[in-house]
Amino acid sequence: MDELIRQQVKRRTFLTRATGLGLGGIALNTLLTPEVLGAAQKKPWPGQLKKLHYKPRAKRVIFLTMAGGASHLETYDYKPKLAAMNGKPMPTSFTKGQPIAQLQGQKLKCLGPQHPFKRYGKSGQMISTILPHVGSIADEISIIRSMHTEAINHDPAHTFMNTGTTISGRPAMGSWLLYGLGADAMDLPGFVVLTSTGGGQDQPIAARQWHSGFLPSRYQGVHFESQGDAVHYVGRPGGVNLSRQRDVVEAIKKLNRMHGEAVNDPEIVTRIAQYELAFRMQTSVPELMDLSKEPKKILEMYGTKGADGSFASNCLAARRLAERGVRFIQLYHRGWDHHGGVKRGIAGTAKRVDQGVAALIKDLKQRGMLDETLVVWAGEFGRTPMAQGSGRDHHIKGFSIWMAGGGIKGGTNYGATDELGYNAVEKRVSVHDLHATMLYLLGIDHSQFTYKFQGLDSRLSGVETKPIILKDLMV
Repeated sequence: MDELIRQQVKRRTFLTRATGLGLGGIALNTLLTPEVLGAAQKKPWPGQLKKLHYKPRAKRVIFLTMAGGASHLETYDYKPKLAAMNGKPMPTSFTKGQPIAQLQGQKLKCLGPQHPFKRYGKSGQMISTILPHVGSIADEISIIRSMHTEAINHDPAHTFMNTGTTISGRPAMGSWLLYGLGADAMDLPGFVVLTSTGGGQDQPIAARQWHSGFLPSRYQGVHFESQGDAVHYVGRPGGVNLSRQRDVVEAIKKLNRMHGEAVNDPEIVTRIAQYELAFRMQTSVPELMDLSKEPKKILEMYGTKGADGSFASNCLAARRLAERGVRFIQLYHRGWDHHGGVKRGIAGTAKRVDQGVAALIKDLKQRGMLDETLVVWAGEFGRTPMAQGSGRDHHIKGFSIWMAGGGIKGGTNYGATDELGYNAVEKRVSVHDLHATMLYLLGIDHSQFTYKFQGLDSRLSGVETKPIILKDLMV
């Protein structure tokens, strides 16, 4: 090993003297001017899929996660029959033998919708009046009212929505897409997560929700803070300039390569790539999160003054991330868990996300990006038609989400729940169906997109069912 180090030092010294710049200088020049050495043509995050299975309709995904379980009955699923039965006993034919989270064994009474609905847009989509800005984009979205899921508590339900299984430690959908398709971001992660809170009980969100699982760790999501330093510990130490930092990164990279050759550990390659990315992010991330340079009319459209930690601010950051080539952007808003006071609580939460969501869709469209960006609005489950005091319990048998852009036919709806909003009964859609449809829109056949793990060809869309592709939603 000592002899190998001496050889490396001699070779580095020789190249430094021969070029007058050194490897560090060449690498720095390439970073500052990507066209040098053809770096502009090199994809920074190459995907493992060498050829797509279908013609892609979308290039990227922005997944808007309404953490806590948004009530479909106060947002997108209009149920006049439930309103008529407000305060009356819930028919046992709906609930007998069914999983109920916290209402098990209690007397169940119907709770009518707490806010009126109205028709929006030329399509006449029925949307709650607590979401007037979403109403203004009614002709751009396709509402799925027949979602169902498997996990009745928050953390496993998030895990199922994110990974296609309730088993912790599996890759998140963003990791799957980054692994398969790569990304075009030169100086940013290919999978970025932003979070915000407010309006209701803030259920905790664990970092494993954006983990790469059994995929190489370079594909895991990176959590950006919404205020202050977006990424912790990525800043340059005081007194260290760019050139000196580059020298340190180069030295660490060479040591890691030597170690990688000795132990043949693929994670060493990830470590090298992450050091390089962290170096580039020192410049790119502050510029990305500095929203002060956005035109005043854009800030007003989103309803934010800048990087203030709000969901609206994160929506604007999501558009900026999409412009810079990030493949998968996931925004969480933690505030939809309304076991009590659902009428006031959900109105407050909706107000925090309504304007930003609509602005994101409009902004993407006016920039010509909506057609190639798949936007999904979804919680981990819905809420019960039965009252839990003045609120609603967790519900997995039927709830609503919507999709827009990226090949989706706007102004449409798909599926339905029963007259009380309990069971998805028409064109039922599972989480695996949703994942398979997302992959299809990105040009991927879910059944062929696999990764060998513990002897099994694992898939995002699961191996125990045959998902359906929601082609009725597509243009």
